[in-house]
Amino acid sequence: MEKFKAYRIFEENGKARGRLVEMTLDELDAGAVVIKTAYSSVNFKDALAGTGTGKIVRRYPCVGGIDLSGTVVSSNDSRFKAGEEVICTSYDMGTGHDGGYGSYARVPADWVVPLPPGLTLFEAMALGTAGYTSALGVHLLEQNGMMPDNGKVVVNGATGGCASFAIDMLAGLGYKVTAITGKASEHAYLKNIGAAEVLARDGLKPSMRPLGKGVWAAAFDSVGGEQLSALTRSMQPYGLIASFGNAGGIELNTTVLPFILRGVRLIGIDSAYTPMDIRCCVWQRLATDLKPRHFKRIVQTVTLDQLPAIFDTMLKQQAKGRIVVTIQ
Repeated sequence: MEKFKAYRIFEENGKARGRLVEMTLDELDAGAVVIKTAYSSVNFKDALAGTGTGKIVRRYPCVGGIDLSGTVVSSNDSRFKAGEEVICTSYDMGTGHDGGYGSYARVPADWVVPLPPGLTLFEAMALGTAGYTSALGVHLLEQNGMMPDNGKVVVNGATGGCASFAIDMLAGLGYKVTAITGKASEHAYLKNIGAAEVLARDGLKPSMRPLGKGVWAAAFDSVGGEQLSALTRSMQPYGLIASFGNAGGIELNTTVLPFILRGVRLIGIDSAYTPMDIRCCVWQRLATDLKPRHFKRIVQTVTLDQLPAIFDTMLKQQAKGRIVVTIQ
């Protein structure tokens, strides 16, 4: 039986360790659709899982990688046929089910999305969970009334993969975007992908006052903690906040006043288990009106054997933009 390479995560002496191994299809988890993987990507969740830094993996051993794009090899489900190009992101991939860091994957059919016209397999993984999360945030905030004429949109934690794509997408739709970052060296990068202005992280200071000046019509926050608390106090009346990260902590200390005096809405963005009708709609938008304009500026590529070094860079918060893993 053909063997292939995969980055598999094991539990050894009570700790999670990932390494390159050879596997066969028989060793993969059950699923209706077998996919020959072309590309995967690196998300913060992948770095936590692959190094054991976070308790992300729910059973061992497990092939890492929460994203993949590739070509169907075989399918027991009539919705998919051999030769079809597809995407699979999130759900239990790479944490409770073998994921995208291998030459082949076998997944449940209910997790699979046909590659929409207008996207290549590479572009789909340049986007991956990060780009999908950004697009889902834009989609949900628009459904709640976000429009370019309402005022400035702020993107916090701006150099991350999700945030970088959010800037590119929002600017492409005509929004005036303010990027907030703690990385002084990346101001030019953020302006090149669409930010109208860039502020240092101390420009968003936590306040003891329950309400501050209303500055932002909408906000995209990947940081959480004190930074998100400060955003709730600085939104315009009927301002919208998309929350999709916790790099700055999981606690949120604020008051009810922004919500009951200004009508601020805090909208959580859960990309893992989005209903399939919404998931397909968002991927269609990623191939059309939300397709980023600056893939080359945002994306870098690596191979499977480079994953440990990339995980280390990401956990040290030194990574920028998106990282695509070339599998084949």
